[in-house]
Amino acid sequence: MNFKNLKLIANSDEDLRVISAHLQDSIVYTSDIANLKKNRIFLMQLNRFMWEDVEKGVFRKNKRIRTILKFENVISVFSKGINQKNKSRFLDFLAIENNLLADNTYEIKIIFSGEAIIRINAEVIDVTLDDQGAPWESKTKPKHKFL
Repeated sequence: MNFKNLKLIANSDEDLRVISAHLQDSIVYTSDIANLKKNRIFLMQLNRFMWEDVEKGVFRKNKRIRTILKFENVISVFSKGINQKNKSRFLDFLAIENNLLADNTYEIKIIFSGEAIIRINAEVIDVTLDDQGAPWESKTKPKHKFL
């Protein structure tokens, strides 16, 4: 089977929006989140829903793939609504938001369902998304309720 792993690099707000769109409906277990303070790196391994593959045609199968989301030049990381002791809990990814602060650093928020948020303060926007391995079939396609 032919597949091409996705690798994206973000150095701007616009780049971050592209990564956010590709990560919509991804799932991450709290055990797959790491803040490497000494290295100033924040990592997450997610099960990404491959929306780009679904969009290619109605007869495509729903697929997920493991992907690594890496933030570099991290100053600090905070979380809200996430029990870090419950390693088997999973979070549903919704979006990434970014703000330039008065001191010219960035506040990057990773927003999950259930009002869970990870807030990363970073010197610059230096983010990569890197798919790992082969995709697998997913029985379901994420559905969204519209108001």
